[in-house]
Amino acid sequence: MADRKIALVTGAGRGLGMGMAQHLRRSGVAVLGTYFTSERAAAEATGPDLVFCRLDVTQIDTFADFVTTVRSTLRKSFGVETFDYLVNNAGIGTYAPYATTTPDQFDELVRINLKAPFFLTQALLPLINEGGRVLNVSTALTRGVVPGMSAYAATKGAIEVLTRYQAVELAERSIRVNTLMGGAVLTDFGGGIMRSPEVQQLAARTIAQGRIATSDDITAAVPAILSDAFQWTTGAIIDLSGGQSL
Repeated sequence: MADRKIALVTGAGRGLGMGMAQHLRRSGVAVLGTYFTSERAAAEATGPDLVFCRLDVTQIDTFADFVTTVRSTLRKSFGVETFDYLVNNAGIGTYAPYATTTPDQFDELVRINLKAPFFLTQALLPLINEGGRVLNVSTALTRGVVPGMSAYAATKGAIEVLTRYQAVELAERSIRVNTLMGGAVLTDFGGGIMRSPEVQQLAARTIAQGRIATSDDITAAVPAILSDAFQWTTGAIIDLSGGQSL
């Protein structure tokens, strides 16, 4: 296992996170995933090269204990105490018109989509190997406006800025940091709004490829983005939106 790459993927109990974990596993990367509510799905997916830990990303004061859990899980499951790739996938989306967005809605989005990856990455830095990778997740809604998504898009715009700062400040350890920009995708994200045929049709009109994404359209690219094929890429936004809002 010493020569095998290991990834930590947050929010891997369902949706895009689970897809990322499965594609990484198939590419030969061992995965430690986190889940919060999807305990059953995580248990069913657990295997010799995919294990899970529970993490509530809103509880920043538990991150130090989580680091200890990660270290012991890596040792027990993979025979190592450090890992190579961190994918900050866990997040939420809230639909609320700008004029009626509440402070509680805004604070929840900031807490989960921005504050959590900021401080979780910071806490995990001692466990990330030299020359490792960090991949943050953003959205094409930072480029094209969809009314009702202002607070969500603002948190993801902040992630794109954070990525550039991390890329510079972690370069001394040769850690590359990039952003994956997703777009409209058929998952249960945001309460499953993309399951609506009407919403799918509206979204498809803004996408150059003429349809919304499947999970695999986005998650299948993650192993390549984390690999040495992208070793000269850092501080970048990697667009996997199908040409949304170009």
